Amino acid sequence: MGAVRDEVARRLKRWRSTALPIAQAALAAGFSWLVATEVVGHPRPFFAPIAAVVCLGVSLGQRLRRVVELVVGVAVGVGVGDVLISLIGSGPWQIALVVALAMSAAVLLDGGAVIALQAGSSAVLVATLLPPSAGGGLDRMVDALVGGLVGLAVTALLPANPLTVAHRQAKVVLGELSTALRGVADAVAGRDAVRAAGVLARLRDSQDAVDEFRDALKTGGEIATIAPIRRRRRHELGRYGTAATPVDYALRNTRVLARRALAALRDDEPVPDVLPDVLRRYAEAVDVLRDELQRGDEPVRARAAVCAAAGSTTHVLGGEGFSTRVVLAQVRSVAVDLLQATGLSRAEAVESLPPLTRRN
Repeated sequence: MGAVRDEVARRLKRWRSTALPIAQAALAAGFSWLVATEVVGHPRPFFAPIAAVVCLGVSLGQRLRRVVELVVGVAVGVGVGDVLISLIGSGPWQIALVVALAMSAAVLLDGGAVIALQAGSSAVLVATLLPPSAGGGLDRMVDALVGGLVGLAVTALLPANPLTVAHRQAKVVLGELSTALRGVADAVAGRDAVRAAGVLARLRDSQDAVDEFRDALKTGGEIATIAPIRRRRRHELGRYGTAATPVDYALRNTRVLARRALAALRDDEPVPDVLPDVLRRYAEAVDVLRDELQRGDEPVRARAAVCAAAGSTTHVLGGEGFSTRVVLAQVRSVAVDLLQATGLSRAEAVESLPPLTRRN
């Protein structure tokens, strides 16, 4: 029973995360039908709810472009379908020909996937359920436009919190970074090449989390632009936007750091004793950055933590082995990245760090 209860709880949690987009799509579908029938006067405007659902979808993002793609796709599909079906009739080979030509025309007009798919599905509907005599292509184009505009209106009036997904994805990305820094620190401290290899393997899979973080920021920015009641969130989203690229660079530099640390351990190069402590302090600074961004605060504590940790590396850049020297140089690069993630420019970040001196 416990396993069943846990599975039900997991599924309910997954449903709750998509409940608002589902409600938006349902309301948009019903309201677009109402507008198309009662306001526009079309008796069976099922292109309107189809357009509304496709425009919204369960996954958010790029809705303004999607409305345009829907209208263009319907126009191409209906136009090609109306002309060809009226000339060659309806049947298996006619449907195949109409779909191929409609999708080809859509791809030539624009590379968007929605345009091609909508053109193909519209051509199928014209060739099968809705022959040319059942209604004009212009009416169907209007229905698609109504559905798309109603979808945008529902998004504006019933918006999701643009920070919800941004918080979640930022937590994942910054968690990957702090975990990697601690992992390299532990590997170096324990002279454990196997652990270093594990950290490197995990870092190589971290790009998906970065991409999802960027997508979340795009979606949040779109919601904050369309929905008036969410515009006050743009400033907090801006802080995440400022941090996104430097955090990506920090992960990439940490990947190089982990690779060279692994090489140093395998080659039995001596590594400065202070290095594990510095890396752990960077990881703590990343945790502070995550918390300050989530609270919507200016990340001044994270900035101070990075500068304090970087001060420990000013006199240890004279490593004896090639890999060790690269590791220590990457430590400096990660510090610059993290300072930029707190809002500093690259020049300000470099100036904030203590000057480098070579150990005698």
